[in-house]
Amino acid sequence: MIKALIFDMDGLMIDSERLYFEAEENMANKFGVELREETLWKMMGTKPIEGLAIFVKDLGLPITAREALEMRNKVMRKKLQTELEAMPGLFHILDTFFTRLKLAVCTGAQEEFLDIVVDLLNIREKFDVLQSSDGIEKGKPDPEIYLKTCEKLNFSPQECFVLEDSANGVTAGKKAGCRVIAIPSEYTQSQDFTSADFIASDLFHAEQHIHKLLPLI
Repeated sequence: MIKALIFDMDGLMIDSERLYFEAEENMANKFGVELREETLWKMMGTKPIEGLAIFVKDLGLPITAREALEMRNKVMRKKLQTELEAMPGLFHILDTFFTRLKLAVCTGAQEEFLDIVVDLLNIREKFDVLQSSDGIEKGKPDPEIYLKTCEKLNFSPQECFVLEDSANGVTAGKKAGCRVIAIPSEYTQSQDFTSADFIASDLFHAEQHIHKLLPLI
């Protein structure tokens, strides 16, 4: 039975990939190097420090991953506070399944940013579990964060549907044993989502698909 929906956050719940890309492109420009799309893809869904390690290595920057993370965090705190926007359909899908299924957030972002998002959008009370990358040893595409979220929900992975916008996230959800709905964004639409159980055009489409399954279980 489907008992829970687990939402990725960046690029899935909120239009934050654009904000991260802007912050990271500005960082690259300061060092006079070009930021390629392939680097951004590899960073998606990973733990912040893992993503910035990829960033520093790919661009050959003369700073550490920790220094790069501190630079990005400073910019992203301001951007989230002033430019945060929910993805189309977010509030609708949350309201639709709030009393029917357990809901969780499972994000590669740090807890500080997760707290900012759920509080600014006033949706904290919708979720039974809020899982950030804090305390997670291996970020997506490793399944650790999804396995931990399922454990906190007290459901098996087979009882949980994952909503993801990146290939790394889809891989993590599938490796954990969950069923996964991919919702590619304009930034991830060229990635490989063939391992997903279903590919939706947006959160409204994903909601319709879940509705079709619920009466059957």
